[in-house]
Amino acid sequence: MNQITPAQLAERLKDQARPAPLLLDVREPWEFELCAIAGARNIPMGSIPMRQQELEPDAEIVVICHHGARSMQVAMFLERAGFSDLTNLTGGVDLWATQVDPTMARY
Repeated sequence: MNQITPAQLAERLKDQARPAPLLLDVREPWEFELCAIAGARNIPMGSIPMRQQELEPDAEIVVICHHGARSMQVAMFLERAGFSDLTNLTGGVDLWATQVDPTMARY
């Protein structure tokens, strides 16, 4: 599994030559409603085992949470389930808000 910083992810999302990765936000719905990276899809961490079939095992997936711990756990779970292109956003949306989008709400 790979790691990516918010600044690196912002640059990656600007790269029009490559298809955008799936931004999988594993926070709770109330957290996602407060703030989210544009284009992210919300599937709460507790729902991943029941909903992993909704995800493509070979797709490029960046897993996101508040600070990076839950997303790391989900990425490890998906990796064990056979997903092959997983990246964890280090620092989560909180670090994204400080490094990339200072207008984003923080909690």
